[in-house]
Amino acid sequence: MTSYLLKARLAELGMLMSHSRPRVSNDNPYSESLFRTVKYCPEWPSKGFESLTAVRDWMLAFEYAYNEQHLHSGIRFVTPADRHRGVDHERLAHRKLVYERAKRQNPRRWSGNTRNWEVTGPVSLNPGKLQEIERNKLAA
Repeated sequence: MTSYLLKARLAELGMLMSHSRPRVSNDNPYSESLFRTVKYCPEWPSKGFESLTAVRDWMLAFEYAYNEQHLHSGIRFVTPADRHRGVDHERLAHRKLVYERAKRQNPRRWSGNTRNWEVTGPVSLNPGKLQEIERNKLAA
């Protein structure tokens, strides 16, 4: 990541180098998690891509599926697009009703409460930063 050849190629492409910030442990996990998701996607071409166009087409299709179809556990199994559009409230409320109905119909199947289908709170790349901003607002 620090070779002169890589730096020169990035500069040639008009790109800036980016490294994790010192003493900030949550910069990289999100990128690494996404890279793992891409790499282990069943549609990942095991023999590589035939061209740059093929890579771009594949990534556009992946991006669409990831945002519009893939259910994310961190936001209660809704898609990022649902969350962004605000329809996650409706979907989660419907799911809650379905689970409650299933529990009433077959209570022996359930050893405890149903899954939590409440909308999650804010999602942030650096949640500590949000808390710091809120503390500063309150102090002011």
